[in-house]
Amino acid sequence: MSELSVDHLLGIKYLNKKDIELIFETADHFKEVINRSIKKVPTLRDITIANIFFENSTRTRLSFELAEKRLSADVVNFSAAQSSVKKGETLIDTVNNILSMKVDMVVMRHPNPGAGIFLSKHVKAAIVNAGDGAHEHPTQALLDSFSIREKLGDVGGKNVVIVGDILHSRVALSNIFALKLQGANVKVCGPRTLIPKHIESLGVTVETDLRKALQWCDVANMLRVQNERMDISYFPSTREYTQQFGVNKELLDSLDKQIVIMHPGPINRGVEITSDVADSDQSIILHQVENGVAVRMAVLYLLASKIK
Repeated sequence: MSELSVDHLLGIKYLNKKDIELIFETADHFKEVINRSIKKVPTLRDITIANIFFENSTRTRLSFELAEKRLSADVVNFSAAQSSVKKGETLIDTVNNILSMKVDMVVMRHPNPGAGIFLSKHVKAAIVNAGDGAHEHPTQALLDSFSIREKLGDVGGKNVVIVGDILHSRVALSNIFALKLQGANVKVCGPRTLIPKHIESLGVTVETDLRKALQWCDVANMLRVQNERMDISYFPSTREYTQQFGVNKELLDSLDKQIVIMHPGPINRGVEITSDVADSDQSIILHQVENGVAVRMAVLYLLASKIK
């Protein structure tokens, strides 16, 4: 039985290509499971998983919770946004309290980059990073690549453009790492103010003309404009952003090929993409949501099998 080269999922940066292939093969298996009438398997019956969210996230938390329950794990939910963390408790105190309840794995989202790495060095449990600040969001990138593979057969050699707020996006960084590892060609596209300065050092090219980017790509991953992370104004107005970097049906139909549209959600309908694009047959947004559960099941299962 092959196993992951890592004991935690802290970021795509720490994985190799074989790890990604193993996660996808395992997710294929779990995807069959969740499409059966009995969706549960007893695989993680003796494993206790704590979901610790220091930032609100409905979709990622629900997806992990569903994955854990499908695997029959015992689940402890801890929403630190409303907890004693507000009273000044530190990350390590919070986690030690939870670990004293004897949990085997921790799924954590935290506003500080590197929080998962810090945790993995101090506590004896497998850590899954469910997003750390504007740094990484590995399971999102895995489910995105898994969805491309499902739709186009393979990720290697495909042209993928990531459009929008690259600067504040953990999804963009994890996606760049994952896509490059699998041999895809990657461009980023958005307002200059939202493109990090040295992004080319990651092996991607920058395109500021959306039409050119779409004409080049096989897949466009449309990111949400993260107003909550912006302390200053990075573009004049939402309307202007939409005019330059929003995708509508007219623009899609004017390309001389069919491209695949993705979005990590939640969508600002009418900003990054219009409703008729989100709901069109070129969009795989709902597949991404379904695949998220299978991919997270795979990650939890593979990490749990390494717990001694």
